[in-house]
Amino acid sequence: MTVAAEGSPPLRMARSRRSSLLQSEAVQGFALISPTFVYALILLVLPILVVIAHSFWTQDYLTIDHTFTLENYRIALTEPIYRDLLWRSLYISLTVSLLTVALAYPIAYFISFHGGRHKSLWLFLITIPFWTSYLLRVMSWKVILGYNGVLNSGLMGLGIIDEPSTALLYNSSAVIITLTHAWATFAILPIFVSLEKVDRTLVEAATDLGDGPLRSFLRVTLPLSAPGIISAALIVMIPTVGDYVTPKLVGGKDGVMIANAIQAQFGKASNWPLGAALSVTTMIIVSLMAGATVLVIRALQRLAR
Repeated sequence: MTVAAEGSPPLRMARSRRSSLLQSEAVQGFALISPTFVYALILLVLPILVVIAHSFWTQDYLTIDHTFTLENYRIALTEPIYRDLLWRSLYISLTVSLLTVALAYPIAYFISFHGGRHKSLWLFLITIPFWTSYLLRVMSWKVILGYNGVLNSGLMGLGIIDEPSTALLYNSSAVIITLTHAWATFAILPIFVSLEKVDRTLVEAATDLGDGPLRSFLRVTLPLSAPGIISAALIVMIPTVGDYVTPKLVGGKDGVMIANAIQAQFGKASNWPLGAALSVTTMIIVSLMAGATVLVIRALQRLAR
């Protein structure tokens, strides 16, 4: 009886109609998203493929030799100047990420847990400085850290130093300070979103079971907000490796990063294949570094539990 019922004509017709309807919806959906998906894929992948292709060629003045070679990658990985610039860029980027997340987390925590009905106002106030030009913000830090800048004048006024210090500007520390400020908001927002998703009843339960504020934070709030921390760290770390405006304006010779060398190869040096090889090498190393960062944070999250 059951087999006969399952194979009955009305049931077969119903299944056929449902299958046809699902296929029709799938075809229509694919027809709607396919052009957009293909266009977006081309915009994302094509420039990368062009750069990768250039990295396997060589250039003599304005003439590009399309013969396949790994010479550019040998230069990028073995020449001391490029190797040192790459390590310096990774060090600055990782330091900026750690400092930015460390500064952004308390702000995001305060807004999420103590902002009350003024959360939107706090977020609005945080984003106001970023309405101005990025270049203007970098130049403002140049004024603050300069020889006759605000910081030196303040320290001299307090009697801490007798003459302006030259150690505040045109070094890697100036680049780290400027980038940390420039990317602060981009770290605060994902952490805030992650903290907003934390179930407050879990925090209350930890308190009821005898955990103090610090212990409940370490055992409940911090692990649950780890996705926001990971997102903030990656959002800051990946772009700062390729920043060349900030090192050029406040870094000096001691704050030059790999992006400045890449820009020089595509500009004054007119050696596009070497610039492309430096770009691809940096992209691969940053990807590995980002993956390692995610694994480390998740390992720390498991240990915290």
